[in-house]
Order: sequence, then structure tokens, then C-alpha cells
Amino acid sequence: MRTTSLGRSGPAVSALGLGGLPLAGAYGPADDPAAIVRHALDLGVTLFDTADYYGRGAGEEVLGRALGRRGTAGRGSGVVLATKTGILHRDGGPPGLDGSPEHLRRACEASLRRLGTDRIDLYHLARIDPQVPVEESMGALAELVAAGKVGRVGLCEAAPATLRRAHAVHPVSVLQTEYSLWERHVEAEILPACRELGVTLVAYRPLGSGLLAGRRTDPRTLPPGDFRHRDPRFAPGNLGPNLALADALTALARQAGTGPAELALAWLLSHDGVLPIPGTLDRAHLEADLGAAELRLDEAVTKALDGLLPPHGPAGERYPPGLLATVDRG
Repeated sequence: MRTTSLGRSGPAVSALGLGGLPLAGAYGPADDPAAIVRHALDLGVTLFDTADYYGRGAGEEVLGRALGRRGTAGRGSGVVLATKTGILHRDGGPPGLDGSPEHLRRACEASLRRLGTDRIDLYHLARIDPQVPVEESMGALAELVAAGKVGRVGLCEAAPATLRRAHAVHPVSVLQTEYSLWERHVEAEILPACRELGVTLVAYRPLGSGLLAGRRTDPRTLPPGDFRHRDPRFAPGNLGPNLALADALTALARQAGTGPAELALAWLLSHDGVLPIPGTLDRAHLEADLGAAELRLDEAVTKALDGLLPPHGPAGERYPPGLLATVDRG
């Protein structure tokens, strides 16, 4: 597995990480998610991403079990544990946000326990809380770094101006946001700001929740707990046009002699400073995804991929309204 760095001066990590949302049951029940983590480790993955709100802590517990619930020194050379906080579950309606210093300190202690470690290598503020200046949130995260409980700091779904304000308080190593062949909003301002500041852009949902991997998904067959029941891009009226985009990617992949997942991820990897974190519960899918690290795209394929997305983008918004209001906060 080839490597990249987290931020301008960060540690070397695998060029592809493992996204932890499927491991916590967001796409249905997971039989043995810890086995997927261990298999990824065997294949050279060293960046493992999760959040305290994935399965209400279940995602962190999976990583704790899979990586042996040992301290930092015992995890194995080069393994980087990343987790996030700041999104609060509610029984009804959109999630709440809490970026207050008090919450960040409490959440960090709880995540350390669930992960079974003495330090979180990369700790993200998952969303910008409009009630808390980002400088206050970053100040608390900087204190956690000074205390040795956190190694490096990241943000998620922050607008460029917010990223700059945060970076002025304490270095931001990564900005995590959605980026894929069909979700390219970061290219206008967010990705250039990351490059200017030496911040790695960690791309989540790099395969469009499976559609860009050629995994044709009928929402009627999804288990009850699957997030895609609420995903506007899987809704009636939107799914058909989006499947057509996915079919066009599959045709390009066939011409290139590879699979659509590998091609979509290789396209992301061809962009400087971008680190995709696909997630899966399937060993074969995991191996296919990681194969993208060895794939090099020629100019003709890159040009065809760049032109794949229509000007209006895919059909449907990125998220339901409540969640959509929390992204790219300024």
C-alpha cells in the first residue's frame, strides 16, 4: 500500500483509509465488523476512521476490539486511530450539535474508553456548532493535544473561512468532507484552501454509498436500519438517473480493464492532498477498493471521468434537510 501524510507535517498513513460507518450498522447488521478491520490491517491499511455517534459508540468499540484494546504503543507500527465528536443523537428530528469545550473534554474521555487506548491519534470536530465560535472549540482541542490525549486535530464539513479561523488557533491536519466523482463541491474553494494551508482532505462517501462501485441497490431490499432509506439520492425519482451515472462509470471501467470502485477511488487519489476512506463489510469489496492505490490513470481515462458528471450534478441533495443544514458551515 502506498502512503501519504496527514497534513503538511503529519505521520505517513496508507493512501486509502477504512471508513467506519458501515462497521457500526449504518447499512444494516454487521456479522463480524472487527474481522473487516483486521483484514484491512493485513492488507496495509493504517488509517481507521470512526465517530462517537456511529451506532452511539458501537463504531469505536469495534475498533477497540479489532485493534486489541491496547494503548498507543501496543497498536502496531503506523496505525492511526481517528474519531469524531460534536453530533448528538436525538430520538426525533435532526441531530443536535455541540462544539463546546465542556462537551469536547467529556466526549474525548468517553472515546478513549471505548477505543481502549490512551491517545486518539486524530480527533475531529464533526460539525461546526453555530452556537460556539470555532476558536473556542479549537482551543479545547488544543488543550487535549497538550495533555497528550489527542495527537492531531481535524475538522469536518467546514467552509474555507472557518477552516482558516480554526487553523489560526491550532494546526488542522485534515478536513473531512464528502468528495467523489458525483459530489465535487469541494473543488471550487474547499480543496484549494486545504492545499494552501497544508491540510489533507479526507474524502468520505467516496463511492456514493455503493452506487459508484457498481453495486445496484434497490431500496426496497435494504434492511430497516440502512441509512439509504433516508438518502435523497436513493429516493424514487432520483435513483434512476443516478443509476444511469453509475452505469456510465461501469462502462468506462470496463474499457479501462478494471472495476468501477477501483476507477472512482483512483480518480480521487489522482488529486493531490486527497485521502479517500471507503467503508465496507465485504472482504471482496475491501480488496477491490484497496486495489485503487496501485491503479494509475492515463490522460484519456482521466478526461472521461472528469466529464462524467452532468453540470447539475447527481439527482437529489446530499442529505435530508436537517443534516444538509449542518454541512460546509461558515
